[in-house]
Amino acid sequence: MAEISTIARPYAVAAYKLGKETKALAAWSEMLALAAAVAANDQMKTLIDNPKLNAADIETAFLKVCGDKLNEQGQNLIKILVEYGRLSLLPAIADAFEALKAQDEGTLDAQIIAAAKLTATQTKDLVKRLEAKFGKKIEASVSVDPEIIGGIKIIVGDTVIDASVQGQLQNLAYTLTA
Repeated sequence: MAEISTIARPYAVAAYKLGKETKALAAWSEMLALAAAVAANDQMKTLIDNPKLNAADIETAFLKVCGDKLNEQGQNLIKILVEYGRLSLLPAIADAFEALKAQDEGTLDAQIIAAAKLTATQTKDLVKRLEAKFGKKIEASVSVDPEIIGGIKIIVGDTVIDASVQGQLQNLAYTLTA
């Protein structure tokens, strides 16, 4: 079976192109975030997965929950996703859309995971270095995970920079068993 992101990407690209053409990227961002949140709701998941309900019932319920927060184009996207049984892809579609939007705006999201809390100066310095490395503005979110034992792990798009003790130990274990 294909990866969820592979299936979701064409929908995100279509929404992105439409949003760019109509200068409504912010509106699309809001609509997709709302629709993704609705699709991720446990009660809505139960409704979507209910084999006794037909597509029209699911579509009506979903659009009713979203209310007037979706414009006509957003409603059409929901109708298409319901028709093809892909409503559960909305969170992945929203994520892919945001990635396309960030790429176009020249920003990248970075997830910084440290073993201990970083100071503001350390975070600022790290973000500057990442911006120099990737040549784009970096939007960083910093979290603390004591399980990495020491060091830091950085995730920027598909790039993972693992300078954690846990990562080094895993590499060592893999080398010794290979």
